[in-house]
Amino acid sequence: MSNGAIGKRRWAIAEGYIPEGSHGPEPEMLSHETACLLNATGDDAHVTITVFFRDREPAGPYRVTVPARRTVHLRFNDLVEPEPIPTATDYASVIESDVPIVVQHTRLDSRQKENALMTTVAYAE
Repeated sequence: MSNGAIGKRRWAIAEGYIPEGSHGPEPEMLSHETACLLNATGDDAHVTITVFFRDREPAGPYRVTVPARRTVHLRFNDLVEPEPIPTATDYASVIESDVPIVVQHTRLDSRQKENALMTTVAYAE
């Protein structure tokens, strides 16, 4: 792969939840959800994220650019346009890119002193 293309253009994270409340110093220990986006290609990746909820219409698209041969660790807590992602609310997301990328999902739950961290690779289509 001379151009660095690895990954897919469409990803889904079926499990999403930003815990309400945190224990410890911010911003490091703020409870959060993160989409880790890897762009190994030689072209910038123009990414859109649509967020789906159990009881309302989807939010988005949220837009982010991942520069060529770079990674962006995007906290869902930081998505504010077109609207903030609510805490303590179940959601799922679809991530689409104009070049192949790799997506990994991570959650830090710091509601108590004993923190919980989980991570998994998103579903690619």
